[in-house]
Amino acid sequence: MRFEIMRLDDVNGTPVDSTVVDAASVNRIVQQAAAIGQRLWIRPADVSAS
Repeated sequence: MRFEIMRLDDVNGTPVDSTVVDAASVNRIVQQAAAIGQRLWIRPADVSAS
């Protein structure tokens, strides 16, 4: 399964950029974001997204 991870703006929470990753990469990305206080939005990726 693939997930879209969007990095959110610190001030207003709007998406700044996004990437599509496989399930195995989600934990690593979440751990890195937590270490620096970055806000993320994670959702299942559309089949057409890549």
